[in-house]
Amino acid sequence: MRDMTMKAAVCVGAGGPEVLELRELPVPAVREGWSLVQVKGTGLNRSELRTRQGHSPTVLFPRVLGIECVGTVAASTDPRLPEGATVAAVMGEMGRAFDGGYAEYALLPNSLLMPVDSTLPWDVLAALPETYLTAHGALDALGIARNGRLLIRGGTSSVGLAAASIASAHGVETAATTRRPDRIDALSVDHPLVDDGTSLAIDLHTIWSEGPDYVLDLVGAHTAVNSLNLVRPGGTVCVAGSLSGWSIQDFEPIAMIPSATKLTAFHSNSLKGNATVLQRIIDEVEAGVYRPNIDRVFELDDIVAAHRYMENNQATGKLVVTPAGLRTN
Repeated sequence: MRDMTMKAAVCVGAGGPEVLELRELPVPAVREGWSLVQVKGTGLNRSELRTRQGHSPTVLFPRVLGIECVGTVAASTDPRLPEGATVAAVMGEMGRAFDGGYAEYALLPNSLLMPVDSTLPWDVLAALPETYLTAHGALDALGIARNGRLLIRGGTSSVGLAAASIASAHGVETAATTRRPDRIDALSVDHPLVDDGTSLAIDLHTIWSEGPDYVLDLVGAHTAVNSLNLVRPGGTVCVAGSLSGWSIQDFEPIAMIPSATKLTAFHSNSLKGNATVLQRIIDEVEAGVYRPNIDRVFELDDIVAAHRYMENNQATGKLVVTPAGLRTN
């Protein structure tokens, strides 16, 4: 790899999508504890959008963004990661403290790399790690059980669609919301609902008189307190998204959490290195049990258009970026 160059999308500073510049960079040199991955695909995430906008004060520019990727090992210092092995990586300060997946190659800590077996096309495989591991972890945090009743708020987000796919496959009766009536058909759940800000409680209690057993709130700060009042007495709310921001203003737990109702959260920082769960997810997608829920695949050359598409909330499902001309595994 010495003296080779690669194409990378470099965030040169805080700003709009145009601050992502396509550049030729040297392929990183392998060092102890790290491996070089030839990136075959990376999923886009709203955290990258916020970083690009300047809302991540610990991130220094210029930086190659991308908190996840899939690909093959090009060179490694770890015997469990032979050259050519298929791997995925998520989080662990990837694309923040060091360069991430918006490139043809990424130098990543060995501890982040998850070896997997897959026959899925690269774009499909790239849609799974962050999205499905987040959905899986959030549902675990809720403690969902067969025959339970689950409401997903933010149901047309990539994590919302993944959570619905997992929950339905495990015998959970599921409702999901969207704020846009034109996206209602994208909700492959038992009870698709439009959340217009006024009638959700009425619609929900028409379905389940006491309310759902669980609420997975992917909208976040803006709706978390309302979700606590939608779940049945003693039920559980998990906040696992931040589509509406990070903090709840004037939050008073004793006043705002109904007695015996549980509030929890799931953060995708805990996703790194979980190869066993990711392999199970891949197997279920290959078997047709889970759906990959891809909205659109962009090429790396079109990263500015991809970010503009994401920022304008045009996606229903996951956005994926691949190197030019690459769609199959």
